[in-house]
Amino acid sequence: MPNLGEISAPEFRQFQRFIYEAAGIRLSSAKKAMVCARLAKRVEHCELSSYAAYCRLLASGQAPGEVQAAVDALTTNETYFFREPKHFDWLRRVAATERAPARPFRVWSAASSSGEEAYSIAMVLADRLGSAAWEVLGSDISARVLERARSGHYPMQRASHIPEGYLKRFCMRGIGQQRGTLLIQRELRQRVRFCQINLNAPLPQLGPFDVIFLRNVLIYFDDETKRRVVARLLAQLKLHGSFLVGHAESLHGLNEALEPMAPAIYRKHGPAAARST
Repeated sequence: MPNLGEISAPEFRQFQRFIYEAAGIRLSSAKKAMVCARLAKRVEHCELSSYAAYCRLLASGQAPGEVQAAVDALTTNETYFFREPKHFDWLRRVAATERAPARPFRVWSAASSSGEEAYSIAMVLADRLGSAAWEVLGSDISARVLERARSGHYPMQRASHIPEGYLKRFCMRGIGQQRGTLLIQRELRQRVRFCQINLNAPLPQLGPFDVIFLRNVLIYFDDETKRRVVARLLAQLKLHGSFLVGHAESLHGLNEALEPMAPAIYRKHGPAAARST
């Protein structure tokens, strides 16, 4: 690997601008070491000698695949099964009480990363709704993590937060060369669809959804980007549907169509949310 040294202030500002324009994410100066560590591998892969050269490559328009690789590298993807368990308690209740018999109960994991959240949702719905009609959509901006999500294959240590009953019903333990891993049961994987979506751009028509999870994402956006993203997603949420964010996040003042129901849980009520822009 070339000795790249520390990223310069002008180079870091270019990467800040790049990821903001691509994904709406604001990188503070405290993230400089993270940017260096994650992009050094991409610089080496492209056989370049400096961060400045890599900046020029991204800006040239000649390497769209590398633009996606850089977005993947700079997008934070920390997640685990059944993170913030009270949200799944809420999902159990609304799935059992608010499902309309005439249509599928639909849930969107809007920043699903490597899939743990989407499969956690699916386990709850399989438990509460069984063979009734239900669907889970998982989306992320990163093609790399979506590939892992579709496989449904994880190290066994990722299973520590899965309830024991769900672990036995919905997961298979690896044997032989796969020892130390788990695979989400095929029938459950088939009920979860993953697609690449940039929440910082106009969305395709995906809804309506009964519940949308948008957790631990808004903390990376400025206020204006938060308003646009929330409005886009609310346009895909049914009236009285649930909208869940991370416990470190708040939607206070972002959209008048949201009513707080519990910590980090909101419900959509009239008037309708602003149209997607």
